[in-house]
Amino acid sequence: MLRVAVCVSGGGTNLQAIIDAVASGKIVNAQIVRVVSNNRNAYALTRAEKAGIEGICVSPKDFKNREQFNLALLEKLKEADPDLIVLAGFMVAVPACVIDAFRGKIINIHPALIPSFCGKGYYGLHVHEKVLARGAKVTGATVHFVDEDLDHGPILLQKAVEVKEGDTPEVLQRRVMEEAEWILLPEAISLIAQGRVRIDENGITHISDK
Repeated sequence: MLRVAVCVSGGGTNLQAIIDAVASGKIVNAQIVRVVSNNRNAYALTRAEKAGIEGICVSPKDFKNREQFNLALLEKLKEADPDLIVLAGFMVAVPACVIDAFRGKIINIHPALIPSFCGKGYYGLHVHEKVLARGAKVTGATVHFVDEDLDHGPILLQKAVEVKEGDTPEVLQRRVMEEAEWILLPEAISLIAQGRVRIDENGITHISDK
């Protein structure tokens, strides 16, 4: 059974998609063992509680400096003994100590087709604002493994989403979540839980047949 820790910062819609997929059997051989948020007011923690999942807050505001926060985050993740850490709308740069401790075991969902519209400044609604400002006709979402560079690690899954005439950033954000993010993230977890994902020496992911 794959032990999954989920890191969140806000409403937790991606977390809910994972919870629902585990409950329905779309995600096989996996369980969420802990939800960690940097925001004590995150509704994601309420979602975790309703699902009977342990939820905790590790906030930078509770520590004297970033180094103390980073070490506390690492400690709380290690306590859960996860096989996989899922960043599901986690608005915190993952510290090097966490990446080192869980190398190859952290995935992130990004609301665009990497390498487009990613990197510094491309998060949350800003991604969709910049997609529309550029006049892109297609956007989407990407699940990738996490390394030291922002939005850079090996790509696992991607799904394209049409940009429609008259879209606002909010409307486009919702469509990307519904048509891509909520589908891709559970699928990625299930593939990893089944042992079907491999990263080669060139940093390219490969998905084996069942």
